Amino acid sequence: MTKLQVIIDDARLKPILDKVNSGERLSFDDGVALYRTSDLLALGYLANQVRERLHGNVTFFNVNRHINPTDVCVASCRLCAFGKKARDPKAYTMSLDQVWETAGKGWSESATEFHIVGGLHPELTLDWYCEMLRGLKQRYPQVHLKAFTMVEVAYLARRTKVSVRETLERLRDAGMDSMPGGGAEIFCERVRRIICDHKIDGNEWIEVARTAHQLGIRSNCTMLYGHIENEGDRVDHLMRLRALQDETGGFVTFIPLAFHPANTPLEHIPATTGFADLKNIAVARLMLDNIPHIKAYWIMMTPRIAQIAQRFGSDDLDGTVVEEKIYHDAGATTSQSLRRSELLRLIREAGREPVERDTLYRPVERNETTFTVLV
Repeated sequence: MTKLQVIIDDARLKPILDKVNSGERLSFDDGVALYRTSDLLALGYLANQVRERLHGNVTFFNVNRHINPTDVCVASCRLCAFGKKARDPKAYTMSLDQVWETAGKGWSESATEFHIVGGLHPELTLDWYCEMLRGLKQRYPQVHLKAFTMVEVAYLARRTKVSVRETLERLRDAGMDSMPGGGAEIFCERVRRIICDHKIDGNEWIEVARTAHQLGIRSNCTMLYGHIENEGDRVDHLMRLRALQDETGGFVTFIPLAFHPANTPLEHIPATTGFADLKNIAVARLMLDNIPHIKAYWIMMTPRIAQIAQRFGSDDLDGTVVEEKIYHDAGATTSQSLRRSELLRLIREAGREPVERDTLYRPVERNETTFTVLV
């Protein structure tokens, strides 16, 4: 059976193949059809066409470190195993000195990015977070600070009684370089009322992202799948991200995130399969024609599936990470870190050409102790 015959086995994919070949934008109905097909190889073939049209044989990665300053959170989202109430004896909150020390501790490779997210703490102030950012910039001036989800920014604005725009301006002026884009979950309000009713709604998430982009703050964007959402909810989510990208051009990367049910109130829901993980990568690449990069987050989907995803529409594996708490609190069994050499091996074994990048996808040239961003 030839590749062409594989592609046309599912009649629903025939008109989509024509659109992909001509570079035509896919519709809502096309997205639903992609999610409903069981022909994963055909779907991967289509997504890989677009991926290679955009990025050739390159797969990107970076050397980064995750920092989670606190797991104390006023929200009680049913999807979350990370957040804890302040009275929980297992809860933690770092001091500023501990954040600054954690940023440079225990890793021999020079990070180009700190990825900073945490809980919605009832006492930590906007001034505290600004001081944290200033301290990191003073100590690690070359490192890009990718910090705070749209949910965290909206919460800080509300607590401080200032606008989202002013909150973002103060964080930016203190050293925040970009935003990670988490907390989007699924924009559908029917779903959000069940899984994360304590968070801002989907429209508010979009509005925070819009304001950030207007201020010149680039961000990533995400979607949480594999819980109670349906195919239409996922496609609606992707199309709303695509519409905002048409308007602002501020999204750098899209990351589909699989729901990990362990240790959450929704633990009766089965975990996603590798089939579903690859399908979400492929559909995202096909639907999000204006977002440059699709990331296969190896922490979430395992290095093995992330490696395969480089042939299903993804062009990025994320990075070294060093210490990941959020998914591991939800039962993730992957390692919490990968060395740069391991990422290189994964990419090369997938038949791709590894390129180390910074947060904004500029190539990084590295020797044993330092790095240079090529601009």
